[in-house]
Parts: sequence; structure tokens; C-alpha cells
Amino acid sequence: VQLVESGGGLVQSGGSLRLSCAASGFRFSRYDMKWYRQAPGKERELVADITSAGANSYYADSVKGRFTISRDNAKNTVYLQMNSLKPEDTAVYYCRGSWGYFDYWGQGTQVTVSS
Repeated sequence: VQLVESGGGLVQSGGSLRLSCAASGFRFSRYDMKWYRQAPGKERELVADITSAGANSYYADSVKGRFTISRDNAKNTVYLQMNSLKPEDTAVYYCRGSWGYFDYWGQGTQVTVSS
């Protein structure tokens, strides 16, 4: 089982990044998928969530209107489009897949937003 995030990097305030999380080793289409982030010295927080078929999504208030979660079940990949980035969005971003008792995490990708 693997979740591999990519797409992180350094971007200026107001810029955009698109994170990807490629899944393998499990039936991706059954799983709710989530993006979390953890900034230095802070707890990991839920950023966005999408249901297995992609019909419903949830966003933290801090990213609502700026971030969009989506998924392609044919490609076993979940995405996080991040627009209008702010320095406070700087964190390691993790994807997570959940289905019943099954719960998988990726290794994370660093996003740094400069002011």
C-alpha cells in the first residue's frame, strides 16, 4: 500500500500549486480521501475531504474558496488545487485514505509560501 504525494514547492504569496497523491495497493475508489497539513510547532489539521465517488467535499474554513479537492478514480489519484496561497499555508501536506478500519497516510510534501 502506498500514497505518494507530489507537487509541493516554494511559491510566492498569491500563487498557486497543485498537489497530487497517487495511490496503489488498495481499492482507491472505495476510500474517502483527505488532505491534512502540519506547520512547524502546530498540530496536524484537516484541510479538505472528498467522498469515495467524489460527490461530496469538505473544506476547513481557512482554505474555503481558495483550495479545491478532486479525485480521478481511474488514475487512483486525489488532487488539491491551491490558489491565492498565503504564508500561513506553509506546511507539510499529507494525504490520507480511509475506509472502515483501513487507514493509510502518505509521507507528505512540503509547501512553502513566501511573503
